Amino acid sequence: MTDDLAAKLNTAVPHSARVWNYWLGGKDNFAVDRAVGDQVRAVFPEIVEAARQSRAFLRRAVTYLAGPAGIRQFLDIGTGLPTADNTHQVAQRVAPDARIVYVDNDPLVLTHARALLTSTPEGVTRYLDADLSDVDAVIGEAGRTLDLNRPIALMMLGVMGHVEDTAVVRSIVDALVARLPAGSYLAMSDGTATSERVIESHRQYNESGAVPYHLREVDDFRSFFRGLELVEPGVVPLPEWRPEDDDRPAVDGYCGVARKR
Repeated sequence: MTDDLAAKLNTAVPHSARVWNYWLGGKDNFAVDRAVGDQVRAVFPEIVEAARQSRAFLRRAVTYLAGPAGIRQFLDIGTGLPTADNTHQVAQRVAPDARIVYVDNDPLVLTHARALLTSTPEGVTRYLDADLSDVDAVIGEAGRTLDLNRPIALMMLGVMGHVEDTAVVRSIVDALVARLPAGSYLAMSDGTATSERVIESHRQYNESGAVPYHLREVDDFRSFFRGLELVEPGVVPLPEWRPEDDDRPAVDGYCGVARKR
């Protein structure tokens, strides 16, 4: 770790990626993250299941995209800390020649980037340090690894809640999708304000000092797919997107996958 990164890595303040890592059973977290994670879980115990279901959606969505959809390029924005079944691992299990670019601008995630920079011999995995709101930088740098003339799967899982204004989120998503060729896909998931307990848990989380996370109304989340062709079953709760078994717990989070015509 460089001195500059170490200076930015504040272990006295909770960090959203580390809290998420804690809920998923990871080890890349500190006491302050576990304290906030436990506080939120006390109000909303289902948050741990929501984290697991979000990861399960990633696995199913990427398996579909690299399989039946035939996608060989993935742009994963808001990488977060590496854990089991990262996008490149899932995609390259299905298609060893898949090319993946991860995007994040967090110093903690950057220190773990080398764990993501692995690939099958046939494929490619790269990490890009950029802000998702800087669409020109994201697409321009991603184009060094991905062929922007061939379909790309844009993955935005659990990341846009960090942007408060829904209209701003919509403009970012629209701008990113507009830069991708026809036949590309958008896969999104996010927390939704579908119960009083999840709303209260996020209020407490946002007061903890961590980067705030803003829940969306389901209709607002659905609007991010406007102009795209939704893949069945459409915009649904996380466990309901092409489930592999009958275990479908209720969680406060929605997801969807859609194709650009």
